[in-house]
Amino acid sequence: MAEDYLPFKPTKQQLIEAAGKTLPDVIGPDLRVLFCGINPGLYTAAVGHHFARPGNRFWPALHQSGFTGRLLSPFEERELLQLQIGVTNVVAHATAAAAELTKQDFIKGGSSLKAKVRRYRPRIVAVLGVGAYREAFGHPKAIIGEQAQRIGDARVWVLPNPSGLNANYQLDDLVKFFKELRKAAGKYSG
Repeated sequence: MAEDYLPFKPTKQQLIEAAGKTLPDVIGPDLRVLFCGINPGLYTAAVGHHFARPGNRFWPALHQSGFTGRLLSPFEERELLQLQIGVTNVVAHATAAAAELTKQDFIKGGSSLKAKVRRYRPRIVAVLGVGAYREAFGHPKAIIGEQAQRIGDARVWVLPNPSGLNANYQLDDLVKFFKELRKAAGKYSG
């Protein structure tokens, strides 16, 4: 429905009801990069679009790093497919905070993500959160950047979580990491 794509701000009740909800993936075959968030927050789940909470820096970082020609709104997320970019999450269900997720959530999410990657075959999988990557894939010493591990044929990158709550990295830092990823995505594209 067209109204599903019109921006709106969720009510307090909609935020409460968003707990446990999932979002449809923005995914298809032959992606250059499949970005993987940790899990949807309540705001994102309530509006039904990835990285939708005001203050999340995913969309500005994507644009400022050169992945997109203009700043897209979360409500325009499907346009990413034309650029061979996709979005999913390591853990599918929404929580108020990633701290609510269990080790088992991450292990199950990592297994599910591996299945998606094998099915859709993106060239690069970019996990947006080093802690999520460490938990989901059993690499407790992983750091930001390209990983030695692959998922199927896909290269694996770990980038900082773009949430506005992640004070360890500012937008300029995120843009730098996203630019490195963009260059790699161009370098390895067929």
